[in-house]
Amino acid sequence: MKIRYFSHSAFQITTDEGHRILIDPFLDNNPTSPVAADEVDADFILLTHGHGDHLGDTLSIARRCNALCICENELANYLASKGVNAHNMHIGGGFDFPFGRVKLTQALHGSATPDNLCHGTATGLLITIEDAVIYHTGDTGLFSDLKLIGDDNDIRVMMVPIGDNFTMGIDDAVKACEFVNPDRVIPMHYNTFPVIQADPEAFKTKVEAKGIDCQVLEFGQEISI
Repeated sequence: MKIRYFSHSAFQITTDEGHRILIDPFLDNNPTSPVAADEVDADFILLTHGHGDHLGDTLSIARRCNALCICENELANYLASKGVNAHNMHIGGGFDFPFGRVKLTQALHGSATPDNLCHGTATGLLITIEDAVIYHTGDTGLFSDLKLIGDDNDIRVMMVPIGDNFTMGIDDAVKACEFVNPDRVIPMHYNTFPVIQADPEAFKTKVEAKGIDCQVLEFGQEISI
């Protein structure tokens, strides 16, 4: 399968069977995104929470592609009210989709849509595709139950925020990676705005000193896992 990083917390996963999965597609108003929303296609859209820099272009992409949006219950209800297909979930619950399994985890953060209405709670995403588990933490601070997530799942790839201010900074992100112990970590949620400036190479140096492989992706870069 392939993972492409669009910057901020936006990724696309393309499975070997051809399923296209977008995560937090913040593209058109993202100053660091290398693509526009109308340049990407999706069969499924996974969302961690409702903030504008994560909900992003979900509505326009979902309508154009007839994609299924998968997210926390209240946010799914909000999306359904806007006329798109949505699958309601909640923290601790998992469900099997055509591409694989999604389970929602907790994330220490808020969730409000761009119209300033609260819609549920923020989440992380455990995505199992064939024998690979991908963990997108969403926006979160450090919490000790990350160790349970790592103990219960053999994480091949972990996406973790490093930009500080709204989420973990570099040092807390390193500790989070120690808790989870993934095969590989990809830093995210940095350098989109001045307030979340961070050096991914500094993070890479610190986390690899803990014995965890780190891959810093260029915005737009695609890798195979």
